[in-house]
Amino acid sequence: MAEKCLLTGLQPSGQLHIGNYFGALKPFVDSYAEFESFLMVVDYHALTTLKDPAVLRQNIIDIVKDYVAAGVDPSKVTLFKQSDVQEHTELAWIFETLVSVPFLMQAHAYKDKVAKGLEANAGLFNYPMLMAADILLYDTDIVPVGQDQRQHVEYAREAAAKFNLAFGQTFKEPEEKISDAVAVVPGTDGQKMSKSYKNTIPLFGTREEIAEAVMSIVTDSSGDKPANVYAIHKLFKPEAELTSIYASSKGNYKKLKEALIEDIDAYISPMRTRRDAIDDEAVKEILKEGAVKAKTIASAKMADVRQKIGVTL
Repeated sequence: MAEKCLLTGLQPSGQLHIGNYFGALKPFVDSYAEFESFLMVVDYHALTTLKDPAVLRQNIIDIVKDYVAAGVDPSKVTLFKQSDVQEHTELAWIFETLVSVPFLMQAHAYKDKVAKGLEANAGLFNYPMLMAADILLYDTDIVPVGQDQRQHVEYAREAAAKFNLAFGQTFKEPEEKISDAVAVVPGTDGQKMSKSYKNTIPLFGTREEIAEAVMSIVTDSSGDKPANVYAIHKLFKPEAELTSIYASSKGNYKKLKEALIEDIDAYISPMRTRRDAIDDEAVKEILKEGAVKAKTIASAKMADVRQKIGVTL
């Protein structure tokens, strides 16, 4: 049987946080060796919110370092930059001609971001079709996502189905892979952790930056166990071990936050050390090699697509 394909990606729109790590990066690291795996830096997606070229360039370098430091072996995965494979945007346009505006208006992520005050630009609105192209170009079988990203995979399946119906069987319909334990990682305010909400704990921040974020976690006085602190803490330590910690420090929120700081720093410190050893030139070489491999596959798929839609003479 042919090896199944796994694909995921993260935006270089800012410093990675622990929500990115537990929601997408760690599930990928834990399972990518079992598949033919693709890992994308989705830089065109980042343009929906980021308009500073110098910052974007640095973010691209940084996120590859993050991937590698977190445990990704570049020799065992196709690690590439979305913008190096123009077939992504070409296929997205084709999918946009197959779906309706009301269909795209149902996107939870779009409605949520607009409600939070983000500019409703057309790229943000069409985002699901570019993501569908990202997924479908590589005959992806499995996409590890957080619970809140499930709809994007549903959109990809819908785009595949519409194309296949109109032009003949071409695309696989992928499945999402969701870890129920970390389906939605809470932020410091109790909402989903997101750069857009400014409620993150940085993945590779200094101990001081981590401490500042943790101490800002919103708590309430309605119980002995601060729910938001505990929800984050159980990502770093088994709940069986947390029981005695939270029992002995019942009502002492400051002490519980300090314990969380210690556990986050102990968890991240080895990754931080690995990250510091990666230089920018190594990152560029990784992306160059990954682009060649991704481009070969994407070009072959798009040649088939162009033939089927009738633009190849």
